[in-house]
Amino acid sequence: MLETVLALLGPPRRAARRPFDPRAFDTGNLHPWAHVQTIALKVALADLTGHADRVAPAELRLLQDTQRQPGVWEGNILVHLLVLHALADRPHLDALLVNGVAKALAHQRDDGGVPFVTDTDTWCAVTAGVALDASGAPYEVRRRIGDHLAARQRPDGGWSYTVAAVLADVDDTSVAIEFLHATDPVRYRRNIDVGLRALWSYQGPDGGFPTYITGAPSEACMTAAAVNALSVRAARHVQRITAGRRFLAAAQHSDGTFEPDWSRSRYHAIFRALLAIDACGPETYRATVKRALVAIREGQNPDGGWGQQPGDPSDAISTAYALTALCRQNDPRPVARGVEYLLGAQRGDGGIDSVPDMLGTRPFLYVIPCLADHFTLLALGHLGNRLALRSHRPAGTPRGPGVLHPTTLRAPAPGTAGSRGEGRKTPTQTGERSPA
Repeated sequence: MLETVLALLGPPRRAARRPFDPRAFDTGNLHPWAHVQTIALKVALADLTGHADRVAPAELRLLQDTQRQPGVWEGNILVHLLVLHALADRPHLDALLVNGVAKALAHQRDDGGVPFVTDTDTWCAVTAGVALDASGAPYEVRRRIGDHLAARQRPDGGWSYTVAAVLADVDDTSVAIEFLHATDPVRYRRNIDVGLRALWSYQGPDGGFPTYITGAPSEACMTAAAVNALSVRAARHVQRITAGRRFLAAAQHSDGTFEPDWSRSRYHAIFRALLAIDACGPETYRATVKRALVAIREGQNPDGGWGQQPGDPSDAISTAYALTALCRQNDPRPVARGVEYLLGAQRGDGGIDSVPDMLGTRPFLYVIPCLADHFTLLALGHLGNRLALRSHRPAGTPRGPGVLHPTTLRAPAPGTAGSRGEGRKTPTQTGERSPA
């Protein structure tokens, strides 16, 4: 992609001297966005290097088909613009190109720039939802988000990062299921059931889950997300949960970390994996949990925070990830220092300042400022629940990993101000361990 963009923006003669290797454009096992992107790059470079004859008519039709709808295809402005560049200099497509440029310019910001996607509404909604649930937000607040998400569920049962996209993904689907279950498992029963069935189709023979399509390589962070979602109906998913946890244990690096996947911070995948593994008790994956917690404690900076990678300056969102994971251990000192750093990053309006963290197209960073607010609130909610649990622990209750809730969601006890008040006890609300 970089080579193509530089060739498109650079001197034409320089691009004309480049070789053209069709093997660089293999579309096998690619999800639709990557497939269209790859074909757009192939067509653009074929034109630039004098190899237009290497482009099949079906490939041109595929690119044109992405332009035959009112909005930007799949909400992906980056791919949309690459398609327009690939189709440029074809006179019979002038009207299509003019319309495509107008679609892109409709998303131009006040500063003159253009984002790479139209919006990330669903991802922001699900992360805000679990954060508000963790902090005991009133039921009516969570129900409004729940109704919003329920109305945006795809026909296949999944959720995408935006309502503008058809392609669902494991991450949005998993967190949406968790949030809907914690908010009101009766009101959203059908959404949860259909969502869980959608998740089943993604799981690979290795027990892991990819991001977008069945058969793609499994990823640790996506597997953790899926395991947490399946755990809301744990008794029905014992084998799937067990297989996912085994994948996570095998995917852990010797230093306790996991592949970061969609985050630049090493602590994002760690905290989600710990939530997924920790639910089955302190003994089953003791070594996995211990390595992860050591990695987090050793990564703390002198100022009390954590950076995205070793040696990086501290940032709020990485610190929030680390603090959520540190609920799994008993030493309060690193937690206290981390909270002090995190609260120091809060602005007067309550928001949190942090560096960009999300990756896409990987490994390029993109900015969603509100995610720092969401994950900070999630971390503080987890810590608050940990303190409440310690203050109400019966005599003889075991300490250490595995005594907390199994999923990202931390709902208030039934009948409290933040709950629906019906007395319904779910695995998320009671801390019930999965039979897996």
